[in-house]
Amino acid sequence: MARAVLVVDMLRGFLEEGHPLFSGVQARRIIPHVRRLIETEAKQGVHIIWACDSHAPDDPEFAQFPPHCIQGTEEAEIVPELGEFSGTTITKQHFSAFLGTGLDELLHELKVDTLVVCGVCTDICVLHTVGDARDRGYVVEVPASCVASFDSKNHTFALDHMEKVLGASITSETALPPKPQWDIPESWLSGDTADVYFLRTVDILKKEGINPVVTMEVFPRRDGILCGIEQVKTLLAEVLPKKDAEVWALEEGQSFTQKEVVLRITAPYQSFGVYETCYLGIMAHCSGWASAARECVEAARGMPVLSFGARHVHPSVVSVMEYSAIVGGCTGCASTAGARLAGTSPIGTIPHALIIMMGSTVKATLAFDREMPPDVPRIALVDTFEDEVRESVAVAKAMKGRLHGVRLDTPSERGRVTADLVKEVRAWLDLEGFKDISIAVSGGLDPERIRYFLAEGAPVDTFAVGSHISHAQPLDFTADLHEVDGRPIAKRGRKPGLTPNPRLKRVL
Repeated sequence: MARAVLVVDMLRGFLEEGHPLFSGVQARRIIPHVRRLIETEAKQGVHIIWACDSHAPDDPEFAQFPPHCIQGTEEAEIVPELGEFSGTTITKQHFSAFLGTGLDELLHELKVDTLVVCGVCTDICVLHTVGDARDRGYVVEVPASCVASFDSKNHTFALDHMEKVLGASITSETALPPKPQWDIPESWLSGDTADVYFLRTVDILKKEGINPVVTMEVFPRRDGILCGIEQVKTLLAEVLPKKDAEVWALEEGQSFTQKEVVLRITAPYQSFGVYETCYLGIMAHCSGWASAARECVEAARGMPVLSFGARHVHPSVVSVMEYSAIVGGCTGCASTAGARLAGTSPIGTIPHALIIMMGSTVKATLAFDREMPPDVPRIALVDTFEDEVRESVAVAKAMKGRLHGVRLDTPSERGRVTADLVKEVRAWLDLEGFKDISIAVSGGLDPERIRYFLAEGAPVDTFAVGSHISHAQPLDFTADLHEVDGRPIAKRGRKPGLTPNPRLKRVL
């Protein structure tokens, strides 16, 4: 069987300002995500289907909604940003892309069993299409970053309904960073960072002339996201012999379940026994950070999440923590070291210190604009001296179209950032003509807090998360011997022999 991507109503009438059913700036922001989705799926040979509103001038729907997307008009055209892609186009006159269109017959002809649905509006045409798809037995995926609505609260409700009632999978865009070049410190290789009993074990085996080929399996104590395996592979590639050794593993960024084998090493024990502490520790911390990041990303339902937790960890691990957060799905991080490791650019706004020293948010932002390279986004922190609304509007006016966004970081002493505050800032920016200026929120964010903003319909564009990621508990991994010289074996409580896991791939 196969999968197909169904792109719903990515039309000029819904996505370009000036048309009666323009779905807002938040809807336009999904265009690059939809584009990336189509590019990725098309490269895999997945069929792309465009479901497009196309109404007669006297369509009965116009008794409820203003006339829109009339056949042959500009409104009924796919937005130019997606116009280069081919596929099959079906026209629809109803909310559901299945009703009266022949879509079901097309999917049967293509032998599709999995349908990826994206587009607008989440709570209208996307929701009704997903419901009909599930009624017809299709597996449905909805990438949260690829759907939008003019009503942010209804958008969140629709995602929850599709997931919890209709049984669709709401997926997160989690593109992995490019594989970095890992350096293995001499202190690791020498065994200085190992539990001393591993050093003594290898020393005893050498003196006794014992060096069996063993199979070691590694499993987690709870569900999570695997991270650190690329660094582990680099370590093992350096210490394992070229023959009589193989390594099987899950991939960086893959989810795993409790007690699932994520790593299997077969090699002479003396070659890698000292490094058990090292590879378990790498995966424990990195997977803990990545899993915490993924919790926030999934709670954000397609809104970007940034890692702002560098200040909460020892500087020696900042880069690895932020790389792990990006593996977990964060779209960026604050530190240069973390961004370099993840193959991206660091993201930041303006600290309170600069604003206080310069005497005003406007002066600090204008100085930032004068002195920073043009490729650095102009995002102002707007809660230092005055009301957040006043500072947002004042900075936007002073920047004369050069301001990309504002960040709300109201401290707990002033009641923290609330959904109502975000709505107020958005309303005044829009009223003053600054509809393209985005709003980022930070300050003690965690999955519950992120869900609060979405449930209240707060028009947040970006969440910046610090301590929930940086303070994440390491995710315990255990390593057990399961074969010695080909003979199945295990300690009490564990099953001897290899533990089946068809998801493992040979990596060395």
